[in-house]
Amino acid sequence: MTPNPMIDLTTEAFAALGAPDLVYVRPIKASEILASTPAAQIEGFALDPEQTLYAVHRADGERLAVMTDKNAAVAAALAHELAPVSVH
Repeated sequence: MTPNPMIDLTTEAFAALGAPDLVYVRPIKASEILASTPAAQIEGFALDPEQTLYAVHRADGERLAVMTDKNAAVAAALAHELAPVSVH
């Protein structure tokens, strides 16, 4: 059986497929942020765990930013000379 290169890619190899400036924007629940972020970093933010936020990620999946709406996430990426794409 021939290996499927789309399944057998490492995170680094996948990231190298796109331009270094390519990022993706995806909706996430605030509960994901609350669970993965130290309390000191989100102190003062009022987040409803069911609230939908929008995260900007590098091609390798690293989260770069979280915004309250999709337009702000896209604008932030563009302001940093990145090329945002949306994922559903």
